[in-house]
Amino acid sequence: QVQLVESGGGLVQAGDSLRLSCTASGRTFSSYAMGWFRQAAGKQREFVATIRWSSGTTTYGDSVKGRFTISRDSAANTAYLQMNSLKPEDTAVYYCAAGAGGMSRLGYAYWGQGTQVTVSS
Repeated sequence: QVQLVESGGGLVQAGDSLRLSCTASGRTFSSYAMGWFRQAAGKQREFVATIRWSSGTTTYGDSVKGRFTISRDSAANTAYLQMNSLKPEDTAVYYCAAGAGGMSRLGYAYWGQGTQVTVSS
């Protein structure tokens, strides 16, 4: 089993930055990917970014390319999502996930509880 705990959400203004953290426990991660998804009120869950744990290879959703950066600290079993130039449309609950990887939520077997990010205009 894998447990994921997110932190770092909050209320910010448009143009601000925020960093989310996701700390994993329960299993080793060398063969996993960790991803971030988000879900705005009334909308489907959307892929944000993913990182292969062993290689550090990253993939981003089109809406966040150039503004968000995913990274990981292997020693701390923690993945990060650095969010810059935030926009009101980035407002959502952000979820951390671990699993085989990819841009589909079906590629992730383990999910965190979510952390709210609200961007005011």
